[in-house]
Amino acid sequence: MKPYQTIEIQECGEPLVSIPEAVFSWELPHPYEKLGAPYGDRSPFFVRRGMLDRLIAAQQILQRSRPGWRVRIFDAYRPIEVQQFMVDYTFAEVVRSKNCNPDTLTDEQRQAIFEEVYRFWAVPSFDRSKPPPHSTGGAIDVTLVDEANQPINMGSPIDELSSRSYPNHFTEATTLPERQFHENRQILFNTMISAGFAQHPNEWWHFCFGDQLWAWLTHRSIARYGMAG
Repeated sequence: MKPYQTIEIQECGEPLVSIPEAVFSWELPHPYEKLGAPYGDRSPFFVRRGMLDRLIAAQQILQRSRPGWRVRIFDAYRPIEVQQFMVDYTFAEVVRSKNCNPDTLTDEQRQAIFEEVYRFWAVPSFDRSKPPPHSTGGAIDVTLVDEANQPINMGSPIDELSSRSYPNHFTEATTLPERQFHENRQILFNTMISAGFAQHPNEWWHFCFGDQLWAWLTHRSIARYGMAG
């Protein structure tokens, strides 16, 4: 169990609403849908209403500092089934990268790989007292695009299982490209924090509002978003 999962949830009842594609840049085709993730009749481009209000505020803040730039939505709402699919997929990718046979993994090897996966992916639990952040509608993965809708280089792709994913990985960088990566991450961070979000400590792209992680990061005793749907 992660520390934030001890936070009490008092569900506020806000509905999931669609993120308007006309306002933001969407990551299309959606990467998890492309892999076959089982969204059913749900969409990854949904968040709670309070989240959308803050996303719109973030877009306005970004426009003031970088005219023409937009927030790109990589991923938002995930049913538990999608969370499980992506954990399983990531586990298999790590096994493959280590040139291991999934059928002959020892218990120790399996545990070590799951620990690596769960540094970045939440456990796909159906326990309503500790839902995965993305299953609450209160978590979102984002990056930035310029006026030509081209992604701003953040120094590592979203979902990479490495230390490069940590928000401050390039803080002490000495090369010009890496200093630029840090500056780009700071633009994203300042934009989202100014709009009321909190940032995941291990992921430069993950921001939250209202869920248990947000409550823990902002030193609140109560979360307002539980399991959505």
